[in-house]
Amino acid sequence: MNTPKQTDDDPLHTLRNGAGMRVTISARGATLRSWRAPDRYGKVADVLLGFPDAAGYAGNAPYFGALVGRCANRIAGASFALDGAVHRLDRNDGDNHLHGGLVGLHLARWQVEAEAGGLLLRHESADGDGGYPGNLQVQVRYRLGDDGSLSIDYEARADAPTPVNLTSHGYFNLNGGAAGIGDHLLRIAADSYLPIDAQCIPYGRAAAVAGSAFDFRQAAPIGPRLGWPEPQLAQFRGFDHCYCVGPAGALREVAWVCDPASGRELTVATTEAGLQFYSGNFLAGVRGRGAAPYAMHDGFCLEAQAYPNQINGPDAEAVVLRPGRVYRQTTVYRLGVQGAGA
Repeated sequence: MNTPKQTDDDPLHTLRNGAGMRVTISARGATLRSWRAPDRYGKVADVLLGFPDAAGYAGNAPYFGALVGRCANRIAGASFALDGAVHRLDRNDGDNHLHGGLVGLHLARWQVEAEAGGLLLRHESADGDGGYPGNLQVQVRYRLGDDGSLSIDYEARADAPTPVNLTSHGYFNLNGGAAGIGDHLLRIAADSYLPIDAQCIPYGRAAAVAGSAFDFRQAAPIGPRLGWPEPQLAQFRGFDHCYCVGPAGALREVAWVCDPASGRELTVATTEAGLQFYSGNFLAGVRGRGAAPYAMHDGFCLEAQAYPNQINGPDAEAVVLRPGRVYRQTTVYRLGVQGAGA
């Protein structure tokens, strides 16, 4: 059931299910504004971080809950070559391009249409937005199932070749903000990850997770890993790395997270080759919905996507959308309570 409501300048829409969950979505940035869900005791809390009101989302520097693109993550040097032409993008992360640039999809006003069991949002990114070539028509469907699954289905079409790599940038905290994420147990189905340089750009080949802080093939608490003497973690005060969960194609489960205190657990399934794990390293001082500002590691992101900077790598063509083709991606976040069959 969809229950739309309005604020002065930021239309909101709410999805509900039979398990007592409510997911609120904003037309600005096709943003997941909140996801309220019960814990093992039936206490309802919001498992997504966010701003206290619409004003914060006007800029949304942390990208709270936003749909980001045209290209999620970083593009080195804010440029890429495609079909013999060099395209210069917005430099909004030092010398690099991040999450679609200054006029990325996370700030766009999307058209919203209620559908049975969900919402359909549409937007057209004009030729030249952020420096990208071609007009891009993009749509996303959100559906909330009674099993606690929030499915996100993306489609995009372009009238000129352009790179496309979309993702949802939700920050989760399964204890509802009662504490940080240190006690959360995490499992990621990946044997390798992409090491990054000082500008957060992947370099070289994928590295094996075995024997490192990056090995979450067996569930482990996040907190202790943050203190491991690992240079890859020290330079960014935590995780901000892409795990190789591919190949892209069939929908399959790639991650699981559980908060032992509340009993809430989250699974992530996707069709994408990469899963960016970000441990909220730069949240300190951001004013959120609570009485106090957020602290470092108060939330985590699991962003399903293609690889960062892939448009400048040997497999660039895999992220190029050409006229006549359709970009499709599906990611499903499923939230439940441990031991309740969820």
